[in-house]
Amino acid sequence: FTQQYQPAVCYFNPTPCKDPPDKLFTVHGLWPSNLNGPHPENCTNATVNSQRITNIQAQLKIIWPNVLDRTNHVGFWNKQWIKSPNNERHALLSNSNQHDMAAYITQKQNVSGILSKAKMWDEPVGGKRPLVDIENA
Repeated sequence: FTQQYQPAVCYFNPTPCKDPPDKLFTVHGLWPSNLNGPHPENCTNATVNSQRITNIQAQLKIIWPNVLDRTNHVGFWNKQWIKSPNNERHALLSNSNQHDMAAYITQKQNVSGILSKAKMWDEPVGGKRPLVDIENA
């Protein structure tokens, strides 16, 4: 499970973001981990079935947006889905389960809320903060 800070994505990307980013940490991707070997990835002939995630698309646009192009969220989700191993068979990572799991983890690990509560939210993009401050938040 990886998250991204939207202003940092836009700040460090060579192509400017089309819309102003929200000051939030959002989901970048969710992939299984393999502790005993290489991380399998890159399925072929697999795409997100947007009809299977219709009931959570509004939520996904907030927690898992395409920061670089807000007109193409499904394209971004497809890109992340293709990186998932064995996505046709893997029960945890069926289209709807992968997105439901990302929503659940986002609620449980609300990085934006944690940093805001620790009064660390007003840092400028590119600003630096000691690692210990972040760990203590």
